[in-house]
Amino acid sequence: MRRKTMWVPAVLLLVGGLLGGCATPGSEKTGVTATMDMQDAAERADGMLGATIDAIEPEVQWAHGQTSSGDCEVTRRRTVLTVISEQRRGNFLGMVERFWKKSGYEINSVNASRDYPAIFARASDGFAISLLIGDKGQAFFEVDTPCVEESEVAAPTAAPNGPAYEGVEVPRPNVRSAFWSADTPVASPSPWSSTPT
Repeated sequence: MRRKTMWVPAVLLLVGGLLGGCATPGSEKTGVTATMDMQDAAERADGMLGATIDAIEPEVQWAHGQTSSGDCEVTRRRTVLTVISEQRRGNFLGMVERFWKKSGYEINSVNASRDYPAIFARASDGFAISLLIGDKGQAFFEVDTPCVEESEVAAPTAAPNGPAYEGVEVPRPNVRSAFWSADTPVASPSPWSSTPT
């Protein structure tokens, strides 16, 4: 009887230690994120967003979206100001999807909606990245970080390639592109693996 009372508290201490830290299911710190704080994670998210937008050709104009944070995670956003026409959305999504796969991201799910298509992916270190097409063909990119050490988070430092819209709401897409805004489909089949229906 005495043995039970001696090891039960030890087991409870061990379980309590394992369950300590961030309580969000699926957000436990692993690998490189174990050494990150929220600012480090925000900078990693900025890098993912920057690399994705840099991979889009022809170039699109973008602005920073709102940064949000919880107890141990950060969300960074970028809003595309270039109009992505319905006829070119498959090409846009396909270009991004191919870049994410080339970058080693796992495509978790695809929304093949004609009006509001989206792609959701995840990097091996737990950073989740998504692309959503909204009203008037406006594209939104978002990165959600895994749980990391709590810290202050500074604003992104990358300069947008157009107006910054600091302190005001980012407008609906208002930049026309000879390619992305065209009302005719590209001659070749859409490269997107899940063509909207």
